[in-house]
Amino acid sequence: MAVKFAEIGKQEALRQLFEGSGYDAFAGAVNSPAHRVFLEGVDFNLVYFPLKHLGYKAVTAVTGELYAQMLHPENLSVVLGVSAKLDYGQVEELWKGAVAAAKAHGYTGLSLDLQPSRNGLCISVSASGRQPDSTVVKAPKPQSKDLLCVSGRLGAAYLGLQVLERELVRFESGSSNAEEMEKYKMLVGAYLHPEIPEGIVKSLEEASIIPSAGVLITHGLADAVKRIARKTGLGAKVYTDKIPFEGNSFELGKLLDIDPVSAAMNGGDDLQLLFTVPILQLEKFRKDFQQFDIIGHLALPEAGTVLVTPEGAEIPLRAQGWKNDNQ
Repeated sequence: MAVKFAEIGKQEALRQLFEGSGYDAFAGAVNSPAHRVFLEGVDFNLVYFPLKHLGYKAVTAVTGELYAQMLHPENLSVVLGVSAKLDYGQVEELWKGAVAAAKAHGYTGLSLDLQPSRNGLCISVSASGRQPDSTVVKAPKPQSKDLLCVSGRLGAAYLGLQVLERELVRFESGSSNAEEMEKYKMLVGAYLHPEIPEGIVKSLEEASIIPSAGVLITHGLADAVKRIARKTGLGAKVYTDKIPFEGNSFELGKLLDIDPVSAAMNGGDDLQLLFTVPILQLEKFRKDFQQFDIIGHLALPEAGTVLVTPEGAEIPLRAQGWKNDNQ
């Protein structure tokens, strides 16, 4: 009987595909590259996505993967699959955004290749980085009670996307609501032009704070916490009232009938860093890295991965791509 992806989930599918291959599906080498592919119609809509922002976002996404591994960005490679509907000026605009992000994050090597595409724009971005030997040596072993720390507001990108899709429907029907776009511009910006702390690896090293683990939040906080749990072999607790939200999230959530907590847990494209920091470094981390919010902590494996409500109830985390709560 054929097994469908929906029955086993992406993460279990990856594990099974690697089983018996001699390789670890979830291992990351010290200097391993980060790679992302963005497909038109799947990952972005050119009707409302400015090309310069798109180039910037693509580079930001792979850079975040390097930062999560405590790697300093070094080399960046971009391959564009270009369809006939794009002219040179549009490709140039996309490239300008990619170059701006590369400069902001300190890449020393940059390459570009162009390929034809029959199915719309395709952006493939690969990045590699370096990690000083001292950082490898100082990396602590993950422990129960290590702090879960996130670099920015969550759920904002998903809510911003809903604003854009809502405006697209209006545009196609011959109307528009500029006032709503202006009101929720911070949420829209979180989707179109996400930012991660530039030079965060160097700053952590200079403060002698080396996270015990890290991931980039790309498919919601629940998925990221589960990845942290798999990396560390521990459980994790996230506290609802500690999750940071953009100012208008709850107002917009009420308007669209979307729970901002659900958007944070299971939305996508936030592109924020999630680090686990030893609890003994709490005071120093709070002082030197105030842009981060502490949203929970690692726990014993038997605790699982749970969301803790203000009333103290513990709800098992569920995330797309995961078969069940024990993965």
